Amino acid sequence: MNAAAALTEIQSTLDRIVNQQGPAVVGVGRGWRVGTGVVIAAGRVLTAAHRAADEVTVTFADGREAAAESVASDRDLDLAVLSVDTGEVNPLEWSDAAPGVGAPVVAIGNPGGRGLRATLGFVAAADRTFRGHRGRRVSGALEHTAPLPRGSAGGPLLDADGRLLGVNLLRLDGGLIIAVGVAGGLREAVERLQRGEEPARPRLGLAVAPPRIARRMRRAVGLPERDGVLVRAVEDGSPAAESGIERGDLIVAASGREVDGVDALHRAVDEAAGNGGLELTLVRGTDEREVKVEFERSAA
Repeated sequence: MNAAAALTEIQSTLDRIVNQQGPAVVGVGRGWRVGTGVVIAAGRVLTAAHRAADEVTVTFADGREAAAESVASDRDLDLAVLSVDTGEVNPLEWSDAAPGVGAPVVAIGNPGGRGLRATLGFVAAADRTFRGHRGRRVSGALEHTAPLPRGSAGGPLLDADGRLLGVNLLRLDGGLIIAVGVAGGLREAVERLQRGEEPARPRLGLAVAPPRIARRMRRAVGLPERDGVLVRAVEDGSPAAESGIERGDLIVAASGREVDGVDALHRAVDEAAGNGGLELTLVRGTDEREVKVEFERSAA
């Protein structure tokens, strides 16, 4: 096949997918805080949680606008399902296969309903992990080369037959895009959200800084260097606040095991979920102390 024929085939594939699946790709939000969504069932739109609110406007490919309400969200996966009148729009079909490296993919965005953008790319890496908006590691993601404009988060990643492979979420340095894929349990997670079931994960209710920042800050004020995670902020009324944790505390151990980073802290919290509490070792200034964090399993 010569170059002209190859380009014609690519154009034909993009044109076919946009014509067939484009109506199911919607805009979410207005103004500067906009995203993209995809119709996954009658009355249901899947989008990025960080672009969804309790009430949000959805704009369809034909220009129709409708008010939507949140059904459920998973803040760690950064996914949300909205309830909205989808009219006669046909939902996208799911792909049953996880693509390998080099598989062709099509990404579609509709930032805030300002018009469809469709690009062709290839899977650059499969089964990747990335850190979600709430700091937890997410596995089973796809990294691909189909470029997208800002406001495309929450839009679909499709295979060459127009079936749903994943949801585009993050733009990486160099232009690569991260999508939560079917290999990462996307379909099962979305089905739970459609039923209104939000994941029950314990939360400490604090923000932390990386260990290198903690060491640098302690050194700057003349304190001994220690590995751990530095508390940058504590949410009012959270389990962390109720236990007496304060901004500036250094968490160095959880349940007797060293905390050398935020992932270790997340693991300790998850493991303690069934016990209702977690023992943390803190360093405040030069003093070391133990605190007991009590929490109930709560929605993300």
